[in-house]
Amino acid sequence: MHTWRRTSVYAKKPIALTIGNFDGVHLGHQAMLARLKNAASQLGLPACAMTFEPHPREFFTPHQAPVRLTGLREKMNGLIRTGIDCIVICRFNSDFARLSPERFITHILNQELHVRWLLVGDDFRFGTRRAGDSATLLALSAENDFTVEVMPSVLVDNQRVSSSAIRQALAAGNLDEAGKLLGRPYNISGRVIDGDKLGRQIGFPTANIQLKHSPPLNGIFVVSVYGANPSSPEIPLAGVASLGVRPTIHDNGKPVLEVHLFDFNDDIYGQRLRVDFLHKLRNEEKYADISTLVRQIEKDVAQAKEFFMTAPTHFNRACGAF
Repeated sequence: MHTWRRTSVYAKKPIALTIGNFDGVHLGHQAMLARLKNAASQLGLPACAMTFEPHPREFFTPHQAPVRLTGLREKMNGLIRTGIDCIVICRFNSDFARLSPERFITHILNQELHVRWLLVGDDFRFGTRRAGDSATLLALSAENDFTVEVMPSVLVDNQRVSSSAIRQALAAGNLDEAGKLLGRPYNISGRVIDGDKLGRQIGFPTANIQLKHSPPLNGIFVVSVYGANPSSPEIPLAGVASLGVRPTIHDNGKPVLEVHLFDFNDDIYGQRLRVDFLHKLRNEEKYADISTLVRQIEKDVAQAKEFFMTAPTHFNRACGAF
């Protein structure tokens, strides 16, 4: 696996390429990457994916851009797990945004990357002011020595699989719908950091997961957690998680992910965990005092344990997902 930050120096071998933001690496992305690998194998070319950092909408309208389903690290891990050969990360800045469609094709695709086969989605747009589309690629491909294939959208239950549809499902608390479009439970990964130790004081110790981006969902959730046991990181542990601003405790509006693992009290500070969200129990609420909060947490834990007793296959469903 090779990861390239876009510079003026690249390997000189021709490649097969697909381009996208790949936020969430959902079923639609997975289908494109599978098609890419198949074509690349037949042509004897490395299978490569180009993505952008930051997301173009974060560059143009940072305060209106949609929340990310995955950070760059999680997106990279998801792409790697599909088995492609290389990832090209393009720094999306003002210079890149000013590239005309023709310049992008001749300079980036042909001269820098030596693309010989290109796969794009049916809604693909590129170049300054999104002026280029699949028709532009098809018109200019021959003179730039590559062929183009346009892939139709992937449908699940007659619904187009998209990052936007997944965000909407998560915001509505519909984790089953989101998981169906992702092909796995939605998850957040991060490192365990120091918290205020309140959970331990009230009898529910929590692992506080560092968040680098605003999450696309909030509330109280049934979760399975990977990575808490270093000797068996692939074995999930059951728990309940709070993802939100903790209105009973703080009023700074900063989202926090706290996970209480059942029957677990090991020191896991500094470890990197993956939290799979399986079921939403309720919305976040502000309580009059800590005692009322504790009683509600007791109910949440009981409901989460009942969930695992009645639906044990959720652990199996999560195994192996990225």
